[in-house]
Amino acid sequence: MRAVVALGGNALLRRGQPLTADNQRENARAACRALAPVAASTELVVSHGNGPQVGLLALQGAAYTAVDTYPLDVLGAQTEGMIGYILEQELGNELPAERQLVAMLTQIEVDPDDPAFRRPTKPIGPQYSDGEAARLAEEKGWAFARDGSSMRRVVPSPLPQRIYGVEPVKLLLEAGCVVICAGGGGIPVMHVDEDAVPGKRLVGVEAVIDKDLASALLAEALGADVLALVTDVDAVYRGWDTPEQEAIATATPEQLSGDEFAEGSMGPKVRAACAFVERTGRRAAIGSIEDTAALVRGEAGTRIALAATAAGTR
Repeated sequence: MRAVVALGGNALLRRGQPLTADNQRENARAACRALAPVAASTELVVSHGNGPQVGLLALQGAAYTAVDTYPLDVLGAQTEGMIGYILEQELGNELPAERQLVAMLTQIEVDPDDPAFRRPTKPIGPQYSDGEAARLAEEKGWAFARDGSSMRRVVPSPLPQRIYGVEPVKLLLEAGCVVICAGGGGIPVMHVDEDAVPGKRLVGVEAVIDKDLASALLAEALGADVLALVTDVDAVYRGWDTPEQEAIATATPEQLSGDEFAEGSMGPKVRAACAFVERTGRRAAIGSIEDTAALVRGEAGTRIALAATAAGTR
């Protein structure tokens, strides 16, 4: 069986934790302990979030005024390498020494005419007070949106169109490697015209691609049997954070389409899982990091498939 497991941002940083290297390492170690049983029996591809890390690098870069702040595609590549290194090392510590792991930088093409470039929505970086956000918006021209009781910077999040490097990933899986790729939604790139050869030059884009949508596209391109989106809750809930909340055990994409889920957290995961199921006819699951192996087996979390007969609760 081939599985793509997308680690939520909480795999490296719990909500409210300082973004220290030690905290990221400790959380990655716990996530990799949950991933190890999957790697032992499955062709495994791991993707991951990077929102807090990209935002921190952007903030650090903006504090050094001798040069312009690095663009988001470069910061995305930096964090994909950093997080890939940590996951590769910690997962390798959980697996037999002969099991090979590879962390890859992944370019993902976006459409230059995507309307997301006119409406930034993707949160990155730490949380700010209203006053801090107003000051940074004035100083740096950043856009902000509310995240609970705080504010976070938001940037364009165009839809992923095509993933570069799928064939090498397939070769590595067939050779028995665990592959870590498409981290943070991948590095956003697009084609532009160059002299007499229109649309042939590939360039980076000042944007961040949604990690879950990129993971769904990756799973489709790889012919994965299951897409598991892991986070810090055990399932998708109707009526979340209300007295009537209830966990959804099984559902079809059609059954989930009538519900609304939070845009900053569960909404993109539900859309990504449903898109994968609709395009491939295979199954997806959303649940907690601790249940990763059971999610891949279809025994935990919210299971999404075309064959589900009811949006059950538990």
